[in-house]
This record gives sequence, C-alpha cells and structure tokens, in this order.
Amino acid sequence: MKFEDKIIYQIYPKSFNDSNGDGIGDLQGIIEKIPYLEQLNIDMIWFNPFFISPQNDNGYDISDYYHIDSRFGTMADFEELVSKLKAIGIEVMLDMVFNHTSTEHEWFQKALNGDPKYLDYYYVRDPKPDGSPPTNWRSKFGGSAWEPFGETGKYYLHLYDPTQADLDWHNPAVRNEMSKIVNFWRGKGVKGFRFDVINVIGKDSHLIDAPVDSDGKFLYTDKKIVHQYLRELNQTSFGQDPDAVTVGEMSSTSIENCIEYTLAERNELSMVFTFHHLKVDYKHGNKWSTTPFNFMNLKNILNDWQLGMTSGHGWNALFWNNHDQPRALNRFGDPVHYREKSAEMLATTIHLLRGTPFIYMGEEIGMSNPQYKKLSDYNDIETKNAYAELLENGNSPAEALTIIQAKSRDNSRTPMQWNQSEYAGFSTQTPWLMPTNQAIVNVENELVNGEIFNYYQKLIKLRKSHPIISVGDYLPLLMNNTHVFAYQRTLNNQRLIVLNNFYGTKTTIDLPEFDGISSVIITNYSTDVPLTSLMTLEPYQSIAFLIE
Repeated sequence: MKFEDKIIYQIYPKSFNDSNGDGIGDLQGIIEKIPYLEQLNIDMIWFNPFFISPQNDNGYDISDYYHIDSRFGTMADFEELVSKLKAIGIEVMLDMVFNHTSTEHEWFQKALNGDPKYLDYYYVRDPKPDGSPPTNWRSKFGGSAWEPFGETGKYYLHLYDPTQADLDWHNPAVRNEMSKIVNFWRGKGVKGFRFDVINVIGKDSHLIDAPVDSDGKFLYTDKKIVHQYLRELNQTSFGQDPDAVTVGEMSSTSIENCIEYTLAERNELSMVFTFHHLKVDYKHGNKWSTTPFNFMNLKNILNDWQLGMTSGHGWNALFWNNHDQPRALNRFGDPVHYREKSAEMLATTIHLLRGTPFIYMGEEIGMSNPQYKKLSDYNDIETKNAYAELLENGNSPAEALTIIQAKSRDNSRTPMQWNQSEYAGFSTQTPWLMPTNQAIVNVENELVNGEIFNYYQKLIKLRKSHPIISVGDYLPLLMNNTHVFAYQRTLNNQRLIVLNNFYGTKTTIDLPEFDGISSVIITNYSTDVPLTSLMTLEPYQSIAFLIE
C-alpha cells in the first residue's frame, strides 16, 4: 500500500458511535457506520487506543496491549471490524503507545514487587543525596517528572502523567516486547501503526539535570539512538510487510530529524506528525491564551516544512485536526459567517500539499467547537487543571472560561453529529460529552443539503487521479502576501498553482505571468476564473490551476 496517494481518516472511538446505549462509542458502533466510511472514500482509518486502560489519559495509559477494553467491545468485534473494512478496501491503523505503560500494567506491578527482570523495564533511580528526585526534569503535564517508586525510596520517571511510567528502551527485552505487540496486531490484519510521542524514547542511560535556563527537552528528544531503535523495530515487525504504513508523532522535533525518520532507504517510518503550525495562536508560546492566529507564522512554518522535507526526500503527514486539538475551523476559519467556505479552504490548503492528508472525524461535515457554558461541561483533566491555574494566575472565572472554550482538547472529542436529535444520533443515552450545534451541523443534513462532504470527495479524487498532487515537488508563491497562502506543485512539465485566501474579505493578488494554458481543477466557489496576473479572490476562496 503506497502512502503518497492515500487518505487516512482518524476515528476517536469513544466519540464516533455508541451501539449499546452506554453513552460511550464502541467498535460495533463503528461497524454500523461502515456505509458512511465507504462513501467517504478513504483508504485507511487510524483508531485512537481502545486497549485495556484505566483511562487516566483517555487510553494513552495502556495496562494491556493485547486485549480490547470491554467498554469498547471484544476481540471478536475488532476482527469483524477489520474484516468488513478490508472488504471495502479500507485498512486499519492502530495507535502504539510505546514510550510508557500504565502503572497498572503487569510489568510495572512486577517491578514494584522487586522482580529484577521488570525493574529493568523502567527508569527506576535513586534520589539525590539530599533525598530529592534524581533529576530536575519536569513532566509535560506539570510538576516533577519523577514519582516515588512504591516504598523503595527510589523514583521512577514519567514524562507525562504519574500513572504513565516511561519504558527504558536501552533494555533489549523492552524492544523485543514492542516488536511482539506490533506483530500480534499484524497477525490480526492491521496494516498501519501510529507511534505516540515516539521521538522521546531515546533517553540516555545516565540521566542528568537540565540547565537552569532550559526546559531540558533536548536531553530526551530526537536523540540519535531513536533512529537506531526505529530501524530495529522496522526490521523485526512492520518492515516485513511492504504494504505497511507508519506515522510517528514527533514532539518538539526538527526538519533534519524528520527527514531521517522518513527517508525511504533508512527503513524507519513512512511519515511524521509535527505540531509547529498548530502553535501560531499561542500567546508568547502559551497554549492557554486567546490571541488571533498569526497567519504569516503559519504560512512560514508550513512553507519551511514543505521545502525542507521535499529537498531532503522526507514525508509529511498533513493535518489540521486531531483528538488533542481544538477544531481548526474555529482557529483558522469562520464557523459563523463562512462555515462552508472556510472549511473547504482549509481542506484545500492541506490536501494539495506534498504529504499524506489525515481527516479527523467530523471535519468533513464542518464540525466546530462545542458551545459549552461552564467548566462542568468539560471532561478533560488537562482542561480542568488549566482552568485552576488560570484562576491562580489572576484571570477572572469568565476570562478562564473563554480561554478553555478556545483551547480545550474536548473541543475535538465531542460526539460525531449524525443527525439533529438531542444526542446527535450518537447514542440513545446521555453521552460522555454533549454535542451542542447538531441542529445545524450533522451528517444527515450534510449528505442531503451540504457542500463540504462533497468537496472533500473532490479533493480525494484529485489526489488519486493527479500524480502531481501525490508525488510532485513543492515551491512557494507570494510569500509576502498577508492574506493568501499560495504555492505551486511541479512534476515533469506540469505545474499546479494553488491559491488560498485565509480571510473573510476579498483580496486581490498580483501573480507573475505563467506560460501555457491553465484549467481550474478545483475551487470552492461556483464560477471558474482564468489564471491572470491580477486576480481577486472571494472570502475564504481556494482555487487550483493546472498548467500543462
């Protein structure tokens, strides 16, 4: 399965469709919606984790990698899902959380009980002479990255939640366990693997304090040994399948490293997720703030990564939305006045770039952030912690609420809106998170009266029918324009000119002359316009011209 012309759809199982009326999405619920997935015309589905877990971090704290959590269903349900998706040409991608396990995992429990084999599975260290933690590292979820290891007087490392203990990949036995897990799911027919925060597995065996003026990320991020670990995992598991598709989630990474992670001859990964472009609405680098997105920063970051990965022959995973991000429509579009046009413009921008596009469930019908009015409407622990911290830092309750309304991870985790009923057709009972605007935005209405879903269909077909989109090179255009992200794709004698107006006002652009006769291959407005040196784009207009 080549990945250049594929489209991958992301499903957050907890929120897709509830088949048994307990308010939580499940595998049978996904099976019920296979006709919809077939209509969408995607090639592969990435499922967020549904393995056994205490759910302290929504399933990213795994206590058993080999079994389905009963709240989502059974292994028989999973096997049925894989079989029915394969029958319509859709492959399955699973989420592998290999940097850490839940502290409830059997390995960690055995380590706690003093089993020397499993003690070596984790970073268990003595305190400093004064009794303080082994290093000054901070957890990405706040506080120290070290927690007391039972009653032993030692500490264990957790870069994330205290219930997520980091695995020590220096230990060959740990690496062997990871290969066994991948091979088990390959045996179940799984063709794709997404590796969670995989570029932080390369901690040194001897851990040292971070400099006082540093966040210390460089001590454990993108270390050279990560490449060695990935090559070994590739050789012992998914790399044995020529059709495998893999994507690594890369935290605080660099273009240079991501070229190495994805260069075909290095045999590491197919592609990478990076997040720099989704931090352009952080005030002074702080997520928990409200500020308009910086368009020029956004454009420059996307351009730098496109140019860098093109010249180095690396490969990007392209996305605006996922389970950890607020809806892109609220961040970079206008869900009130130009919902359809701005949704289509954002889709065009990503889908015509060089890389493999990911669609997050609901994006294809123009879903937006929920309209929650109080803190108790939210479920996400990160959101609740942030709210408390915002109050501590002097924000009023109203200011704190405004910020979490914009940035909460729950914005993308609300149930898929199938129809306009009270629970949006997701469940017959109160869902774990409530939908709020399903009267306007829902699948049933979109398929009959809408335009966004159909527009996504056009973009998907274009990628499959025009090699210039799937494998062409990338070059920037109009980099100084403060409203339009423009670029060209090139392949042999063909050129594809893509123009995207990121604002709700008309804008005129001055294009250099292009030779040859051009044709419009897609636009989100009904009238085709010729490619001329001076062009006016409508609010949130996207238009792409093919020059033969």
